[in-house]
Amino acid sequence: MLCVETIGKIRRRRLVQGESISAIARDLGLARNTVKRALRFEGEAYEYQRVRQPMPKLGPFLATLDGWLEAEEALPARERRTAQRLYEGLCLEGYTGAVDAVRRYARTFERRRRPDTTAFIPQTFASGEAYQFDWSHEHVELGGVDQVVKVAHVRLCHSRAFFLAAYPRESQEMVFDSHARAFEFFGGVPRRGIYDNLKPAVDAILVGRQRRYNRRFLVMCNHYLIEPTACTPASGWEKGQVENQVGNVREWLFTPKVRCTDLAELNAHLAARCLQIARERDHPEQSERKIVELWNEERVDLRAMPIPFDGYAEKSALVSTMCLVTFDRNRYSVESRYVRQVATIRAYAERIIIVCGGEIAGEHRRCFGRGETLYNPWHYVAALARKPGALRNGAPFKDWNLPAPMTRLRERLAKHSDGDRQFVNILSMVALYGLEAVSDACAVGLAEQVVSSAHVVNLLHRAAAPPRLPALQVPEALKLAVEPAANCDRYNQLLRIRPAMPASVDPL
Repeated sequence: MLCVETIGKIRRRRLVQGESISAIARDLGLARNTVKRALRFEGEAYEYQRVRQPMPKLGPFLATLDGWLEAEEALPARERRTAQRLYEGLCLEGYTGAVDAVRRYARTFERRRRPDTTAFIPQTFASGEAYQFDWSHEHVELGGVDQVVKVAHVRLCHSRAFFLAAYPRESQEMVFDSHARAFEFFGGVPRRGIYDNLKPAVDAILVGRQRRYNRRFLVMCNHYLIEPTACTPASGWEKGQVENQVGNVREWLFTPKVRCTDLAELNAHLAARCLQIARERDHPEQSERKIVELWNEERVDLRAMPIPFDGYAEKSALVSTMCLVTFDRNRYSVESRYVRQVATIRAYAERIIIVCGGEIAGEHRRCFGRGETLYNPWHYVAALARKPGALRNGAPFKDWNLPAPMTRLRERLAKHSDGDRQFVNILSMVALYGLEAVSDACAVGLAEQVVSSAHVVNLLHRAAAPPRLPALQVPEALKLAVEPAANCDRYNQLLRIRPAMPASVDPL
């Protein structure tokens, strides 16, 4: 293809300066037919367009290839053969050409059968009608370490206000937490939510628009009175607003790379930037107004925000003999009285709660690493009553951060042969009187130079004993005029008096 500049040189040298075609072709390194063609096209750039693509090797197999493509057109996209598989099938039929010819023909067939696949229809949404949800992966620096975080995007379709929240995963509990944060940020709840077929929400894609939603996801939708709508697979234009937002937000908020100490600081930064952008940017359809103006109007049509949904993902696990349950490749401690029982693990975005028999058996911060174990030493205090020796080398008690008086008392008791057992007795008092009271009792014992569990327990019992009642004030009318005197000699007189025995009774 000749560029417009080269065509201009040819035409000026021929039509203005009168040079010959041979001289121009020799000087510019072109064929004479190319120079003649440039003179015929009135200065417009042109390129050679092949009218018919020669297919000397693929030609005999076109009927077979057309039959395959037409038959597979009715199949789902995941069940259709790729161009490489079609090429391999033709090779079995005797085809000796290259795979590129098969690829070109398959693309031509697709364009011929679906000429309008790139046409889109603009969408419009009423105020408070719907929001769109999606995820994106963004590169940030947290605590000096480069990481990839998963960012939840929630966008109001009418006002175009949006909210972002960053998480380590895209799991179900993160979806619940992002919805609670977004609705609180927006000041209400829309009537409908538009999603792609994300795994935390959709268990199975059925015929047409039918979906089998996840039970916990439906519980969340019922809590907020949301009607969930799932897009057609591989049809991102059905939620095009949030799809386009992903690219825009990456440029607005994550370029240059964001640097924060942790996820909490990052999420606070993202919420502030979302509000700032809503105040600064024009609405894409009403350019004379800011996004925040339409957002304030849309709040009237949003439903009032209820109490936040208790957004956790459930999993059952057996409590091991080491008082541990396993979740997401990490282990968490449980109170020792629940050993060998089935526990329900409730995973939140930032914490883990373990429920056993309807009671909370343990609570920990959420760990997102692998192969880590999170202990709560108080979960093992009951077991220490039977195995006090484990206090010294037990993994849960390593670097146990106890109050200073208890730590000093433990060091003093370590010099005794039964020091471990005595300190375990003191620890068992925490469940009855609380950690602060036990710590104060240990401080008093140290001050009195009495290093003993019995003394500490006695101090706790005395401190918790009810106060003595004041002396009873007897009215004057009930007071005795003469106080009775105690005379124990009367008991001795009773001992000297022997009752008379019946005659029929033998006095032996």
